[in-house]
Amino acid sequence: MEAARSVRVLVVGDCMLDAYVSGVTTRISPEAPVPVVQVRRRSYVPGGAGNVAANAAALGARVLIAGVVGSDHNGERLKTVLAERAVETSALVSETSRVTTTKSRVTVGGHQLVRFDDEDTSPIPETVFDDLRESCSTALDNADACVVSDYAKGVFSDEFCRWLISEALRRGLPIVVDPKNKDFSRYAGATVVTPNLKEVAEACAGFQCGGLDEAAMVLLGSITPSALLVTRGEDGMSLFEAGMPERHLAAMVNEVADVTGAGDTVVAALAVALAAGFELFEAARIANFAAGVAVSHHGTWAVRAEELLSC
Repeated sequence: MEAARSVRVLVVGDCMLDAYVSGVTTRISPEAPVPVVQVRRRSYVPGGAGNVAANAAALGARVLIAGVVGSDHNGERLKTVLAERAVETSALVSETSRVTTTKSRVTVGGHQLVRFDDEDTSPIPETVFDDLRESCSTALDNADACVVSDYAKGVFSDEFCRWLISEALRRGLPIVVDPKNKDFSRYAGATVVTPNLKEVAEACAGFQCGGLDEAAMVLLGSITPSALLVTRGEDGMSLFEAGMPERHLAAMVNEVADVTGAGDTVVAALAVALAAGFELFEAARIANFAAGVAVSHHGTWAVRAEELLSC
């Protein structure tokens, strides 16, 4: 992946901040039957589209992220942790009435006790969309690939999603989609859409699908000419393209430590490989290797180029 150092990737999507509070507990609260946690450490990492961007940057690409954050402390903190990971944040748009999506986890001894989320998934005002479109238009002119990181947190309306894909297509850019919306037709025209098995099942809920092959054919019909790369956990990945037989990639990992963020790793590696000129199946192979590295580590792990080269 030496070629990664010459490519530019635009990641557009729902940006989040992942916050971790870790500590120890030795007693139960007198106020309620819950443990009292003595905080030892607080840490913050990019989540959602931010994790995709951090993964692409770790592989050596030059990465710009576009999305919407709140005009709040967590929004500034998210920009800081992205910048620390060499992700350019100038295309992020701030909305004064919105909170930055933040997932806070409390852990003791590596075990999560509770997670609480701050988020606002209401429609984004049109004036904010205008600013986001302007940022994306400028960024697309200087990109080699585009990622649509749709976490269903409000950034991707049908209209904006279709606009972004059409603008990237007009510039001849490969487009990788991480889908959370059940209507895959909004992603039509992208190079590849990358659902997991659960997302495939949800997208096909209205159809009588007898198995993955049949479900894939239904979904391909709604996203033509896009390809479908289904991530299947310990069973690897399956690539479906119109008019071609299914191609399967076995999982490349001996021992799974943690699957957190593995889907983001796949999307990032695909985008970087496509931007570097690899054909889709070869890019999928690279993404498969990257996923194997990511899940062998605990927690969210941004795979580095040297780790891929050692595979």
